[in-house]
Formats: sequence, structure tokens, C-alpha cells
Amino acid sequence: MKRFLATLLCVTLLPAVPAYAEEDPAAAAEALLQDVKGTYDELFDVITAPEYDQLWLDNCIDVLGEEMAPDAAEMLKTVCNGDLYGQEAIDAYGDGSDGMQFDCGFINGVSQIVFDGNTISGLDENGEELFSHEYSFSREASLMEGMMDGYLYETADEDAGEFKYFFLLPDTPETTYHIEFRYGSNADDLELYNEGPYAYWLAAGILADRDEQMITDVINLFCSENLAEMEEEADAEAAETVDADGEAAGEEEAADEAATDDAA
Repeated sequence: MKRFLATLLCVTLLPAVPAYAEEDPAAAAEALLQDVKGTYDELFDVITAPEYDQLWLDNCIDVLGEEMAPDAAEMLKTVCNGDLYGQEAIDAYGDGSDGMQFDCGFINGVSQIVFDGNTISGLDENGEELFSHEYSFSREASLMEGMMDGYLYETADEDAGEFKYFFLLPDTPETTYHIEFRYGSNADDLELYNEGPYAYWLAAGILADRDEQMITDVINLFCSENLAEMEEEADAEAAETVDADGEAAGEEEAADEAATDDAA
């Protein structure tokens, strides 16, 4: 399972590629801002609520069977529900090769994110505005060595601080039922996966005015993307077990034959 955890995020967090991805980057970036218009809550706070436990479990049973399903469902619900990022996460997980949790919440006191065209705002837990700036396309950006490509936006406001840049991946409520993004004060750091002040963090949001179908759809999508990887690993482990058992049986048979020859 550790090997699976090390590769899970490569599958889990891959964004969809919308039709406009082949357009001029600046035009595509502007179109994306329109497509994500809305107010967002933290995705994993919503979809890992206890009332959806059975949906997670049913998805896992369909692919892996009843024996493996409970552990798989728990893993899927927790791997992107961490609460460490930056240096704390680096200290805890190192390079991530022995497992990690991704923090997919909103950081720096933000409870909700509002996308309204070129204006992006953040609200605290009381609904008070923490920041609001107008952003424009800066350049294309990439996370995890080109596995996750998106668009970097920058505000000209000098007081933006940790909200100077937004790195938005091309997920939308229409295509994948959620969005994924980062924000911070240093554009280069936002492109680092397991290094720097944003290590092991990638915010994921779901519309605040979502319906139950959207929640069901995003859980189903999350499971289908990741369980395929898990099923492949389970099949490989089963094949290794069969090979090992066959080899052991062959060695036992050879030993029996040798003993019979010696007795004769």
C-alpha cells in the first residue's frame, strides 16, 4: 500500500483537460476564470462527511471486492485530508516515498473562495472578507514536472501578500465537479510539489450551492480514477503470490522426489 500512496496523488490530482486547452494560453486562462465562477467550500470537508461513507464503500466494493473495500475507502478519504503543508509536511513526510497526506484545504485563514471573473476573494469562517483582488493571466504553470498544468494569475495590488498569485488547474464544476488551485506570494514556489512553503498542499473546492448529485459525481470520479491504480496493484501482488506459491510447491516436489530416490 505504501507504493500505492506514493503514486496515488499523481492520479487523484490530475485535472481534466477542457476543450479550450488547445487555445492561446491567455484566452484559455480567461475562459477558465469564467468557467469556475462561484463561491467554493473545501471539497474534502464536504465529501468525507459521515453521511457519504456508504458511497465511498460501495465504489470500493465494486472494484476491489468486500474484503479490501473498507481499507481502500478509508485510504481514499484520508490521503487528501491532511492538515500539514510546507516545512511541517516536509519534516513529517520527507520526499513522500514512504507515504504522505496531501492538505487540500484552504490556508491562511480562508474558509470560502469566491471567483467572480477576474476578481478573486476570500472569506473567513464568519463570512468576513479577508482579501479581494483583480487578477490577470501571467503565464502557464506546471506542478509535478508537467503532470499538472494550469495557469498562473497575478494581481497588481501591492498589499496582496500571500494572495499575490493564484495557480489554477483546469478543473471546473462542469467537467470534474470541483476545482483545484494554489495561492501564495511566490510564483516559483507554487510550482513545487514536495518542497518549499507550499509543499504537499493543493486546495480543492466544491461549489457552496452544490446539490447532492454533484457530491455523488465527484466522489464517484475520485474513486474511479484512483481505484484503477489500486486494482492494478492488487492484481500484481496476487500474481506475485501465485508465482511464489508455485515456486515453493515446485521446490517441495523436487525435494520429495530426491528423498524417494535416496530411499530407493
